[in-house]
Amino acid sequence: MPFVNIGLFLLTLLTTTMQGALERHGYASVFPLRDGFSFSLPLMAILLCHEMGHYIAARIHKVPVSLPYFVPLPPGMGLFGTMGAVILQSRTSDRRKLIDIGAAGPLAGLAVAIPVLIVGLFLSPVQPLVGVGVQEGNSILYAVLKRLIFGAWLPGEGRDVMLHPTAMAGWAGLLVTMLNLLPLGQLDGGHVAIAYFGNRYGRASRILQNALPLLGVAVALAVYADATATLARLGEGLPVSPFEIAASAGTPWLMWFVLLTLLRRLSGGVDHPPVDDRPLPRSRAGLFWMVFVTFVIIFMPIPLRASLGAAEGAKVIQPSTR
Repeated sequence: MPFVNIGLFLLTLLTTTMQGALERHGYASVFPLRDGFSFSLPLMAILLCHEMGHYIAARIHKVPVSLPYFVPLPPGMGLFGTMGAVILQSRTSDRRKLIDIGAAGPLAGLAVAIPVLIVGLFLSPVQPLVGVGVQEGNSILYAVLKRLIFGAWLPGEGRDVMLHPTAMAGWAGLLVTMLNLLPLGQLDGGHVAIAYFGNRYGRASRILQNALPLLGVAVALAVYADATATLARLGEGLPVSPFEIAASAGTPWLMWFVLLTLLRRLSGGVDHPPVDDRPLPRSRAGLFWMVFVTFVIIFMPIPLRASLGAAEGAKVIQPSTR
């Protein structure tokens, strides 16, 4: 009986439920725990489907693999109350097996995250941006879904969607999938990329990983210019500077670079174990391009940032029922 896996799952369900309730009640000292279920249950379903996608694909290919180990976080330490989940898998040099296992998790998780996000958006109003807040990242898919549901490109004209907890869980699913599909090292995207391109991709992976700090700086500079213009337009004494807003946008990429660098060193400095030279069948090449397109439409250049806004003359938009 996998008591450790079950125990970590239940503990993570508790921490994500507490996080959802805390967010809903503004970190009040007393709150009903059940109010966090609209966030925790869909989020845990997304994470579980992601990991079980890997697990089932590995079992089909007879690659030894563990059940998922969920990683709880104390409420208040992060956005979600968890750092996700991991499985322990034996190495395989078979490119066909590797691409199947690497792609199965993100695609399975996304198959749940998208419906969850759509349902959550229908429960979410669009309201004026007021003062300083935290703005979730936009992607092609997320922007199009908001356009279809609300009839407007958001954020825009001083307004944005105020995410219902279920919508936040769906958006978190997009974020987790996007980060896992980065074509780096031993992330899911790294597995898929090296399975498709072969061992020669290792050098490209290192170059891309080392470029993450540059991406963070580029994002920060772009956001700094935007924040400076926004503060000048609002003309209000908001308790935040353009530098702080820019730092909030660029920091996630710097943190991800540090984490990937630590993981690489823990792996003995190996970006990815070598794979065999047998060519992939055409069906697996199609799987690679499916994963690639998926990554493009969910990629968030700015995963999180501070937002600025004022409420004068803004109009509340409810989801379209057309």
